[in-house]
Amino acid sequence: MLYSFAVAPVLIAILLYVLPFERIARSIAIVAQIALVCFASYVFILTRSEDIVTSVGNFRGLLGITLRADALSAVFLVLTSVIFLVVAVFSFKKIISRLYWFFLFIWQGMLNGIFLSGDIFNIFVMVEVATVVVAVLIMFNRSKRSMYDGMIYLMINTVAMQFYLFGLGYVYKLTGVLDLETATQRLGQYDTSMIILPAALIMTAIALKCSLVPLLSWIPKAHGTAGAPSGVAAILSGLHVKAGLYLFIRFQSLFGQIDLTLFFMIIGIATAIIGFVFAMSQSDIKLLLAYSTVSQVGMIVIGLNIDDAFSQTGSIYHIVNHAFFKTALFLCAGIIVDVYKTRNLNQIRGVFRRMPLVGIASIMAILGIVGAPIFNGSISKYFIAAGLDGVVTYIIMFVNLGTIIIFIKFAAILFGRCTINTDEEVVKVDGFQKTAVMILGALCFAGGMFGEQFIQILFNVTVRVDAAGYIQKSLIFVASVAAGFFIHKYYIQRSVLFKQIGEIELGFRGMCASMGGFFALILIVMHMQ
Repeated sequence: MLYSFAVAPVLIAILLYVLPFERIARSIAIVAQIALVCFASYVFILTRSEDIVTSVGNFRGLLGITLRADALSAVFLVLTSVIFLVVAVFSFKKIISRLYWFFLFIWQGMLNGIFLSGDIFNIFVMVEVATVVVAVLIMFNRSKRSMYDGMIYLMINTVAMQFYLFGLGYVYKLTGVLDLETATQRLGQYDTSMIILPAALIMTAIALKCSLVPLLSWIPKAHGTAGAPSGVAAILSGLHVKAGLYLFIRFQSLFGQIDLTLFFMIIGIATAIIGFVFAMSQSDIKLLLAYSTVSQVGMIVIGLNIDDAFSQTGSIYHIVNHAFFKTALFLCAGIIVDVYKTRNLNQIRGVFRRMPLVGIASIMAILGIVGAPIFNGSISKYFIAAGLDGVVTYIIMFVNLGTIIIFIKFAAILFGRCTINTDEEVVKVDGFQKTAVMILGALCFAGGMFGEQFIQILFNVTVRVDAAGYIQKSLIFVASVAAGFFIHKYYIQRSVLFKQIGEIELGFRGMCASMGGFFALILIVMHMQ
């Protein structure tokens, strides 16, 4: 049954490509996405009682290919289906190219396979296929810049996965198996010194997939390129990076006897801070959103490496929340860029007046990502902070202050009057696009209002938000908004330093050097234990 999640999207992709009737093909795509959402929800319900295991081709044991849906992977399946459905609705009239729909479904099938696969080598294969698909979609419009960005993305991810492949080979040499669960058991019998090298190799590749410091320079090229359709950037930021975080969780368990929690907490802190500093420095609407994703990933990694069940649950819930509000923001940004014909934040004003529903969806997504009370980000950030103490608590507050400043800068486009376009008339936005962004905006609100219930449903974990603690966090949020406003107005806007930071960009050789540096660093840290 589970192989259908990988196979069905591929078969649908082929069908959509060969169908000569484009509108019928796109209608079939929407129906197929709805069916995948229903099927993923059904599997999710089944996993509440027990894991579902499927052996492809009825080959039992370690020689077969095993797909496993458990409580975590089932959540990612549902999330993937929902995000692809929303993007399909958004793209229904905007993009009629059969090639686009073909690659969109191939991409979905590969992500589903990553979430379900229990085989280390199959994960490698599906990640590589997804990398090629994403590179093609980045180069979709074939402009010089998008071709360059797509090739950089393809090459740097290919190099990263060679680290993974060498680590995979070493794990196979030690254990004689590629099954993730069995390899975890067998590696537990080895001395820590024996698994340092494969752990460093594989975690380096996964760190790049997560866009952790210093392996984040591919993010603006992939998420911010002008040639990629808005739906591609939305899925990349809202969902594709989450595949890296999913693998991060899984492979931390594989090398469980090596304690890397402190190392990755420090890396998470650095990622969160550097991410929002670079985001503040951007005047390009999509680059600002891309770097803010880096910052949010850093916050998630901090929570995942805290020895507290509430913080870890909050981090995984933040993965879900981030998928909703960041997908909404990228889709709204795509609509805005199409209308204003510029990506410069300083030249865009009056969005709320000209496109009211797009403005409302943007506001709800912004309130979600900054952690405003009663919105989804406030609940996940509340639980991330639940297990913190000491200096890390203040670091999280500082990171959220940075997020607030980023979106104070972003929110300026919603109000005022445009300086480059004298046409201030209300714009008629395609109904499918408005529906897509409003669904995501509503999910940002619902995820906050019913946060406890969402966590109970998604993770089968009973949590309670302490009223006094939540009010305290809300007061801190209000104070942070006031502080963020003054910092942005009287320092960020006038700072020459931030403008210079925004121009920093690594080339391919610099990215490879940073990957080698990260590998050496994690190797040294593990040897020192």
